[in-house]
Amino acid sequence: MRNSIIVVGSGVAGMTAALEAVDAYDVTLFTKADLAQSNTRYAQGGVAVVIDAMTDPGAPRLGDSVDSHVGDTLVAGAGLSDEDTVRILCAEGPAAMDELIARGVRFDRHDGQLSHGLEAAHSYARILHAGGDATGAGIAYALIDRIRESAVTVRERTTVVDVIVADGRAVGVRLLDGEEVRADAVILATGGAGQLFRYTTNPEVATADGLGMALRAGAVAADLEFYQFHPTSLDAPGNFLVSEAVRGEGATLIDADGKRFMLDVHPDAELAPRDVVARGIAAQMAKQPGIPVRLDATALGAEFLAKRFPNIDAACRAQGFDWGEVPIPVTPAAHYYMGGIRTDEWGRTSIPGLYAAGEAACNGLHGANRLASNSLLEGAVYGTRVIEGINDPAPLVDFDGDWPAAIAVDLADDPDGDDVNRSDLQQLMWDAAGLSRDGEDLERALATLAEWRAPVATDAKSAEDANLLVVARAIVASALARRESRGAHYRTDFPETDPAQATHSSIAPQHA
Repeated sequence: MRNSIIVVGSGVAGMTAALEAVDAYDVTLFTKADLAQSNTRYAQGGVAVVIDAMTDPGAPRLGDSVDSHVGDTLVAGAGLSDEDTVRILCAEGPAAMDELIARGVRFDRHDGQLSHGLEAAHSYARILHAGGDATGAGIAYALIDRIRESAVTVRERTTVVDVIVADGRAVGVRLLDGEEVRADAVILATGGAGQLFRYTTNPEVATADGLGMALRAGAVAADLEFYQFHPTSLDAPGNFLVSEAVRGEGATLIDADGKRFMLDVHPDAELAPRDVVARGIAAQMAKQPGIPVRLDATALGAEFLAKRFPNIDAACRAQGFDWGEVPIPVTPAAHYYMGGIRTDEWGRTSIPGLYAAGEAACNGLHGANRLASNSLLEGAVYGTRVIEGINDPAPLVDFDGDWPAAIAVDLADDPDGDDVNRSDLQQLMWDAAGLSRDGEDLERALATLAEWRAPVATDAKSAEDANLLVVARAIVASALARRESRGAHYRTDFPETDPAQATHSSIAPQHA
């Protein structure tokens, strides 16, 4: 009888893991919506990879190198990226892209060669795209086709509410209807947590489920204070993402008077690191209250924009914006989580039998700020490595070697508290733990969160709300503990970066 693996989540990390495992294991993949509903599906910007190292015959030679990609990632991580995990990502990325192509992903080409774009903080034009600005969709649907053809058991529209731990080991999952499904290993690949915040580019399914379940199970989490806010979402209902690639092609940010204000903020202006651009926009918005900043892509022309960015073009037009003729209003929004379930380079967590990969995990790769277009690559590379980690019977690594002792946080509910209201939680997190934080606001937020109670999980939404609440408490506690500004974490009361705090943070739940 073959051993069994449960995969929770259907983004690039989860589906890659399932496909890598299915020849040797009985694999069941759970997803609470349909397979296509994930952050992967909505990713626009592309995949950063050293194209020179790919075996695809259409890979151009750009003079790029693994060392260059590693260097750019370390700079973006603001002193916290783990060089070993970064090097794994960059060195194994080319093979992972070759495998995606073999699985049917059709990256954009010109005259037979892979097209390659430039994004902020990259030294080379190393970004692969599919369908212009529909890279995530191109990856997701190709992998879905392979999943459908495989022996993976897929359970869609099925909500997993908890990881089952017995004798200190993860042995399965509990579903919303009470069913318990047992397995030899559980992989959490549930994606991000954008629905913690009032404004987010993430789809409605991004509700921190894997991290919430891991915290309740007693797993250690890491770097939870580091949440990346994308500088440019469309300032309209839904906060549709306007890819960084638009600025990479030459679009500029202008104030109410039509002036390029980012030139006064950073030498790289619109192509500065995301946290710098996002805070620059927020500061400019504060100077011109009631008037949004605008992204001016008119110099690129309507024809180019429609061909290069068809999905953004359609979204702009649906909101009544002809962005080839008129600058469009943009605003920052919660986008990507650098923190997550603490793992090693094989996806192993602090609980034997429990693994994590993709945005739900944190192995130190992104540090304090993710480099643009490294996330889809992470899912492909570490979605493969997590299965190698399950195959390897080596003991759990000692997480305490290079990382500090975990902060003990009481994540238990007040039995007399009120059930959490999602809208109230999202507004609280946006105000207290958004682009800028300070100690007083974080203290008040932590007190308020302690007064709320997770609802009984009777449907998918209440299960999600329970995850959002426990993760919100952990994020605020982490943000309060880091008394400096670094990467995506900005404290107005500690605005400088403190070299003595150039270390990861960990959260250990006191009540699992």
